[in-house]
Amino acid sequence: MFDLGKLDSLLARRQEESTPLIVVSGPAGIGKTSLVTRWLRNTAGDFPDGQLYADLRGHSFDGPASPSDVLGQFLRALGTGPVPVHLAEQTALWRSVTAGLRISVMLDNVFSAAQVRPLLPGGQSGLIVATSRHRLTGLRADGALYHQLGLLDAAAAEEVLSRGVGAERVRSEAREARELIALCGGLPLALCLASARLASRPRQPMSSLVEALTQGQSRLAALTIEGESSVNHALDASYAVLAADAARLYRRLALLPARSMESRVAAVACGVPLVEAERLLDVLVEANLVEDTGPDSYRFHDLVRLHAQGRGRDEERPETRAETLRRVCDWYLATATQAQECLSPIQLTLRRTYEFPPELPGPFTEAPGALAWLEARRLDLLAAVRAAYDEGWDDLSWQLVDALWPLFHRLRHHELWLEAHEIGLRAARRSGDRAAERQMLNSGAIGFDVAGRTDDAIRWFSWSLEAAREAGDVRDEGQALHGLGSAHRQAGRFEVAGDFLRRAIDTWEQAGYVRGSALSRIVLGEMALECEGARWDGRSAAEYFAQARTTLLGVDDLYDAARALAFHGRARALDGAYEAGVRELRAALVVFEDAGATPWQARIWEMLGRSAVEHAELPLARECLLRAQDLYALQSPSDARRMEVLLVGLPAKPAEPRGGSAAE
Repeated sequence: MFDLGKLDSLLARRQEESTPLIVVSGPAGIGKTSLVTRWLRNTAGDFPDGQLYADLRGHSFDGPASPSDVLGQFLRALGTGPVPVHLAEQTALWRSVTAGLRISVMLDNVFSAAQVRPLLPGGQSGLIVATSRHRLTGLRADGALYHQLGLLDAAAAEEVLSRGVGAERVRSEAREARELIALCGGLPLALCLASARLASRPRQPMSSLVEALTQGQSRLAALTIEGESSVNHALDASYAVLAADAARLYRRLALLPARSMESRVAAVACGVPLVEAERLLDVLVEANLVEDTGPDSYRFHDLVRLHAQGRGRDEERPETRAETLRRVCDWYLATATQAQECLSPIQLTLRRTYEFPPELPGPFTEAPGALAWLEARRLDLLAAVRAAYDEGWDDLSWQLVDALWPLFHRLRHHELWLEAHEIGLRAARRSGDRAAERQMLNSGAIGFDVAGRTDDAIRWFSWSLEAAREAGDVRDEGQALHGLGSAHRQAGRFEVAGDFLRRAIDTWEQAGYVRGSALSRIVLGEMALECEGARWDGRSAAEYFAQARTTLLGVDDLYDAARALAFHGRARALDGAYEAGVRELRAALVVFEDAGATPWQARIWEMLGRSAVEHAELPLARECLLRAQDLYALQSPSDARRMEVLLVGLPAKPAEPRGGSAAE
């Protein structure tokens, strides 16, 4: 109660001093997360616009979370569209979106002040609370207020134990209770674990647990962190009373690279039916050995994971450990491939091989669920890619990367995209699979291009072109040429880009891949639009877009056909067929609204606004550009600012309409 009151007083100071940041620090296992979670639940009414949570993994085995990753999570939680590439733009968008919002944000397991600064919300009406094993004194410059948690005193520890096993039992075994409290060292985690064991054995005397905690003082000495050896003893004792099947799940889950777990992973790891895995997870949650973090989502506390890993290394045979990891990685591959089939069937071209073909179906049946699963498990999937590579399972490593294409392409997690492909490329090269190498080069190069790293994209596409020609793979050669053209166009080198794109068209048509040639024609048309009056090979932008749209409709690529239609409408508006062009732009807009494609919606509203300006329809132009600005603000502050400049620059009086008649 003292700590809750202290946080209340800090909140009052925050309101007086307009400081939106409180740091709660203390050693591992001290109860920082539980305290702040309870306090924020009590203060929820003060923050009606929502509560956000992120685990910054300050002491996680796979390293601290990046601010960029957390910002992406928060922006999407607030309904913001695709996030910008660079951290500075993400931070600006986050502060813009949260300015004026009354929200509370909990940043758990913070490692450093640098992790927190980009996550500070805008305005003064929100609250951010960071928990850390470190004091984070560097945040004083940002106006932070501090509360340091210490060990529980005897009275508080007795209260925790009484809540767990009952006050009467504590009174009747007072001497043993005092010994138990001393052995737990005042750590809430240790006391909770001990209480869980005692509560599950109501007839067992407390002295039995005391005796268990005083034995084997040298066990898990390597896991003694900051003097918290009592946690290890409590974990040993809790583990010792688990049934064999629950104990097996406990140690096998900790041997996996995943930071979070789900029931299907548990079933695969132990080779049990799904319903049995769910039951065993409930056992571990009840024993406070695993945290239930959401619907079918579980995780270990950092120290508990270390303990479970030790049990796994000591009690599982090396071949069993390897088999468990391979079975789970094979399941990740099968499930990610199922998601790929739902989301991007046209991209599914490379083989899949399984050492242990999974029998358990994935947790989704339709595209929205597939994308949601990829998003929720993205860090675990990348960890599986790393683990497979480290184990020398090269085919599994690059196949996982290949299966994750929809995650990269649709959700644009740039750092994950690039790291995964760098690993996948090494794996493909080490395995000697040249087709896989080309696939990693092409899809990785696209990631570099999307992330704005044009020089890296050109280098990777050049490697891909060389590899495709060496293999005599004409379709891959066309992909590399198209990529080089797109990258050079991104860099503003239109003549070079045009040469590569024309060669891509010739190559793809030779291979019979008409969809690819249509995509290259769209880029040629875009360049013609950007260079007013330019004609590539004597053809106008509208001609390129019309041909591309016809081809794409013929192969049932409705999304890219809508892109071609939008550009064609813009080209017609520029050529004087304003009303016809607007009709095409609005028809394309409907497609992207149905698809939830916010970036393309914004782009079309901008095209409509520019076309209205050119046709002297200033009120309509203002309306369209304002809509574009609102949509751009969800994903690209720089584009939103660009719309603001356009709006400020709108003429006060209509100019003469540009081009010919408004009629077609």
